[in-house]
Amino acid sequence: MTKTSKTPVTILGLGAMGRALASAFCTAGLPTTVWNRTPGTHADLIAAGATSAPSVEKAIRAGGPIITVLLDHASVQETLDPVADRMVGRQLINLTSTAPGEARELAAWAADHAIDYLDGGIMAVPSMIGTPGAAILYSGSRQVFDTHRAILELLAAAEYFGDDAGLASTYDFALLATMYAMFGGFLHGAALMRSVGVSATQFGERAAAWVTAMTQSLPHQGRVIDTADYTDPVQSIAFHKSAIDAIYRASRDAGVSSDFVAPLKNLLDRQVADGHGTLGFERTFEELS
Repeated sequence: MTKTSKTPVTILGLGAMGRALASAFCTAGLPTTVWNRTPGTHADLIAAGATSAPSVEKAIRAGGPIITVLLDHASVQETLDPVADRMVGRQLINLTSTAPGEARELAAWAADHAIDYLDGGIMAVPSMIGTPGAAILYSGSRQVFDTHRAILELLAAAEYFGDDAGLASTYDFALLATMYAMFGGFLHGAALMRSVGVSATQFGERAAAWVTAMTQSLPHQGRVIDTADYTDPVQSIAFHKSAIDAIYRASRDAGVSSDFVAPLKNLLDRQVADGHGTLGFERTFEELS
């Protein structure tokens, strides 16, 4: 057996993602201890070789890194506070979805208890864990990352962003914001197409190709934003306002809610009213920051 396969690991939390992580470790042959608030729901993991712990205290006795995959920040604190004195000198990897400020709060809590803390943002759904398309972004303790990188890469591609424990989750949430805005736009478009009898499946196939092509412009838009020079636009805010206004009218006429379109319309309306209509669309960034 390799050194990696001998590394014990503890998973606290067996929701869909926790189960996927534990399954990947079991498949790789790592001694895997699992704990879940609701007992008796992970017989498949036990059959795969995992050890079920009846309590958090017994779970963390297993040695190796402790990985939390719980509901939220409050759940992490609620789970770990009672056993903090037993975690002195241990390594904690938090893969719970926590806001950047919460990740920094957990890092400070860990430091107060002499716990080495690494935070992570999972850029994957459970079914992607262990496949080439999955990625997990990390920040916090470099030592924890370097020590356990081999086992972390059993789960997904692992990238380290520095010692600021909140940086990985900032990347995570920024990318998720991009994703949700895209999904929202798709839902709006699908609703608009339904009004003329086109299925969401059919529209989805066309939208996937269109969105993929449009994302190629994102690095250029980023460069424009970083220079803050919006004076040489490909298309102006006024041009985009005209397009959004037309989409807004078409949606209203089709009986489609404007909930996804209205916020962008408001941003463009405000910029034109403030005299920025001749500038590039990227200037909208200044309204957000």
